[in-house]
Amino acid sequence: MTKKYIDYNLPDEALLKDTESVYRAMVWEPPLLFIVLGQSNEMEASVFMENAKADGIPVLKRPSGGETVILSPKTIVISVLKRGDPLTSPRLYFESYNQKIIQSLENLGISNLRTDGISDICIGDKKILGSSIYRNKDLVLYHAVLNRAESPALMERYLKHPLREPKYRQNRSHASFVTSLENEGYEFSGNDLIDSLLSGLKNPF
Repeated sequence: MTKKYIDYNLPDEALLKDTESVYRAMVWEPPLLFIVLGQSNEMEASVFMENAKADGIPVLKRPSGGETVILSPKTIVISVLKRGDPLTSPRLYFESYNQKIIQSLENLGISNLRTDGISDICIGDKKILGSSIYRNKDLVLYHAVLNRAESPALMERYLKHPLREPKYRQNRSHASFVTSLENEGYEFSGNDLIDSLLSGLKNPF
């Protein structure tokens, strides 16, 4: 059967091809709308393909785990490469990078932030960031998507309810479970967020 998704080819693919850096962080805004499958996700189970096809939305598959996500110019992607690290537990990476991100957002005046599930960042009980990890014997790549201003209604149009969900989601729909910084009253430009996040991630943990 011919695959229908596109192999991952977005800007942070460069981190996987970087054989020189021991540590490198990249924070960027997607130029277009994309649907990105997690490594173990299948299109038919994760995506309303009739809607994606009708709207001409490309579907890619990333090398890291986690569930399917929407990327758009109203989201911020955070990607961090680390080589030669002895840590063995993915949870330690999630905790360390997510805390750096929370500190960066708090430095901009964003409050009521917390972590929940395995790797999410929330405002109150709603998710604003999800993250995943790709790992091999040489490197760890941390991937995260921060919702700056995208409407959860877009997720309802393209993404099916995930087969796996954190306990705190409690079977809520995308629209009830996800929020954005803008929805919570924080109207930052992409550049403001990128600068703060890069500053917070400049040094490895």
